[in-house]
Amino acid sequence: MQISKMAAEGGGKEMNEIKTQFTTREGVYKLLTHSEYSRPNRVPFNSQGSNPVKVCFVNVNDQSGNGDRICFNVGRELYFYIYKGVKKAADLSKPIDKRIYKGTQPTCHDFNHLTATAESVSLLVGFSAGQVQLIDPIKKETSKLFNEERLIDKTRVTCVKWVPGSESLFLVAHSSGNMYLYNVEHTCGTTAPHYQLLKQGENYAVHTCKSKSTRNPLLKWMVGEGSLNEFAFSPDGKYLACVSQDGFLRVFNFDAVELHGTMKSYFGGLLCVCWSPDGKYIVAGGEDDLVTVWSFVDCRVIARGHGHKSWVSVVAFDHYTTSVEECDPMEFSGSDEDFQDQLHFGRDRANSTQSRLSKRNSTDSRPVSVTYRFGSVGQDTQLCLWDLTEDILFPHLPLSRTRTHTNVMNATSPPAGGGGGGGGGTVITTANNPSTNGNNSGANTPGNSLPIPLPRSNSLPHAAAAAASTPNSKGGGVMDTAIASGVSKFATLSLHDRKERHHEKDHKRNHSMGHISSKSSDKLNMLTKTKTDPAKTLGTLLCPRMEDVPLLEPLICKKIAHERLTVLIFLEDCIVTACQEGFICTWARPGKGGLLSSQNQANSPSGTVV
Repeated sequence: MQISKMAAEGGGKEMNEIKTQFTTREGVYKLLTHSEYSRPNRVPFNSQGSNPVKVCFVNVNDQSGNGDRICFNVGRELYFYIYKGVKKAADLSKPIDKRIYKGTQPTCHDFNHLTATAESVSLLVGFSAGQVQLIDPIKKETSKLFNEERLIDKTRVTCVKWVPGSESLFLVAHSSGNMYLYNVEHTCGTTAPHYQLLKQGENYAVHTCKSKSTRNPLLKWMVGEGSLNEFAFSPDGKYLACVSQDGFLRVFNFDAVELHGTMKSYFGGLLCVCWSPDGKYIVAGGEDDLVTVWSFVDCRVIARGHGHKSWVSVVAFDHYTTSVEECDPMEFSGSDEDFQDQLHFGRDRANSTQSRLSKRNSTDSRPVSVTYRFGSVGQDTQLCLWDLTEDILFPHLPLSRTRTHTNVMNATSPPAGGGGGGGGGTVITTANNPSTNGNNSGANTPGNSLPIPLPRSNSLPHAAAAAASTPNSKGGGVMDTAIASGVSKFATLSLHDRKERHHEKDHKRNHSMGHISSKSSDKLNMLTKTKTDPAKTLGTLLCPRMEDVPLLEPLICKKIAHERLTVLIFLEDCIVTACQEGFICTWARPGKGGLLSSQNQANSPSGTVV
C-alpha cells in the first residue's frame, strides 16, 4: 500500500495522516464520517487489479424532498442507494438495488437526467469486457445489453455518457481508442458491423455503420493512439472534449464531426477532462502529474497547475464556488488602453470578425471579476483545490516590457459561435516577441503575451512552427456534403463496406502539423501511420514549455485517503470523493454540516464543525 511505501521512504506519521477537514476562503470543509457510502459490510475492498471505483448521481424529484440517488461500483458489484448527503447518516443496509456480475466488472456509469422520475431511471453501465448495459435500478429491470457478443469492440469501456438533451442517444469510449454512438431504440447486429468513412482529419476518423436496417452503432470514432480515457460534453452539448493515452486533448464540434482544437500533455497520457461552467475553459489531468488549463476560444494552454505527486485521475469544476461578478475599474499604473485590453468584455462579439486591435478602444462594458474554482484528485491520495483568477485569464505585463498582447475574447458568449467564435485578429508584434496571426476558424492567438511571473524569455521559441501547428477546425473532411446537421440523421446516410481499417487510419494525416514534419503537405506523409514525437511538440502551441505559461499552486493539497482517489464531484452542499478501497466520502461545505454536525464532531479529532 502507498502508506507503508511512504513510511519506508521516511515520510513519517504527519505525511501519512489522513485529513478530515480543510480550510479555504469560504470557510472549513468537514468530512462527515456518518455519511460514508460503501459496500454494506464496510470492509475495505481489495483493489488490486480492479477497475476504478466510480460514482454518479441523479435527482428523481421525489415528493419527500430527498430525491438524490447515488450509484457506485466496487469490483464486480454495483450499488444504488438513496443519497442522504449532509442531512442524515447513510443507511448501508438498504440499497435500492445491488448487482453482482460474473466474468466482467462495471467500469463506468451514467444516469439520463432528462428522463429520470421517482418511478424510473435509465442507467447506462459500461463493463471491462466491452459491453454496455441499460438498467433501471428503481424497477430493478435490465432493459438492453449492447455489444453483447463483443462484435463491435472487445476492449474495456472507459467512459459512457448520455448525449446531452437526448432521451435515446449515448456515447461509449473504449480502451481501443474508439468511440461509438448508440441509440437505445436500435439493436446491435448479429454480425460484426461494416463501416463507411464519413469524415477524417488530424489523427481522427469517423465512420457510419453500413446495414440494410438501422442498427447500432450509428457512428464509430477512431481517435488518436492508444486508449481513449475519458470524454466530456461542453455545457451547451455542442462540443466534445476527449483525452487519450497518446497525451492529446482533442476538442470536436460533435454534430459537425469537426476538430476544433488540440493540446498535448507535458508527457504521458491524459486521463481526465472537464469543462468550465461557461464552456470557455477545459482542464485536463494525467500522467504528467499536472492539471492543464486550455482556452476553448484561443485554442491554447493558458496555465498549468502542479501540486500532485502522482497521476491525476479526476478533474472537476466547482459550479457553486465559481463566480463572475461586475466590479468597479481597478487602479492600474500603466496605459488605460492596455489594461482595458485585458479586462473589458465587449458585448455580442462572439462572432465578430473585426480585428482585435480595433477592440482595444472598446469601453462598452465594465470590468468583470472572474474566479473559477476547480479540483483534482490523484493516485497520490491527495485532493487539490485550485482557483483560476483574472490575473491568469487576462494577464497584463509590467511596464518595463513592451506590450504585445491583444484584446480578450468576449467572456460572456457561449462557445457555439462559429466554431470557436473569435475570428482572426491582428496581433501586435515586437522584436521581443515574434508571433503570428490567429487563424480564422479556431481563433488561435499565439501572439498573446504571457503574464507577469514569467521570465523575459517567455515568448514562444518556435513561432513559425507554432503557427503551422494551429489545429485545423475543418478536420480535413472528405465527405462534407454527406454530413447531416445532427447526429440523429447519420443513420440515413448511404453506407459502404470498409475493411481496410489501417489503410484509412494512414490517411488521417491529410493535414499534418508543421511540428511533425517539414513536409506537411507531402502526400507521402499520409501513407505511414506515425506517432507524434513528444520532443517535437514541446515548445509549440500544442505543448508550451513549463516556463512559457503561468504555474498555478493549489489552494489546498490534502491527503484524504489510504488508496488512490478515483472520484471528485461538487454538489451544492458538499463535495463527494471516493477511493479505490470503495469508500465514498461526503465533505460538508462551510455551514452545511446539517444533522451530522454533532455526530461528526464527536467522532473526529480535527475540531469543531463549521
